[in-house]
Amino acid sequence: MAGVNKSMCIVLIAAVLVLVVAVAPRTEAAISCSTVVSYLNQCLPYVSNKGPLGSCCSGVKGLYGAAQTTEDRQSVCNCLESLAGSYTDVDMNKVAGLPGQCDVDIPYKISPSTNCTKVN
Repeated sequence: MAGVNKSMCIVLIAAVLVLVVAVAPRTEAAISCSTVVSYLNQCLPYVSNKGPLGSCCSGVKGLYGAAQTTEDRQSVCNCLESLAGSYTDVDMNKVAGLPGQCDVDIPYKISPSTNCTKVN
């Protein structure tokens, strides 16, 4: 069970990169943690130094497209923040480099200490 939570954390940290870039409004509810995990699960081997980038970028771009509203982006950020500080086996340099690797442009550095209230 701890392995599942650890995997979720690693994946969620990678999701920070998509928080503030989408601007088109939506009327749907905010993105759930399980949705974030489903988009970014394929990034886990890369950000934990256990595999190549592989198909991670398709998940990153999918979440980027799904995080349309401020509420969505803050929801993703809060999910990441709730788990990020608990795990140490994530290569934060790789996490921070995901936007460039995946051709996604975001205006902040990816970090577990991102202030989610400032994400818009």
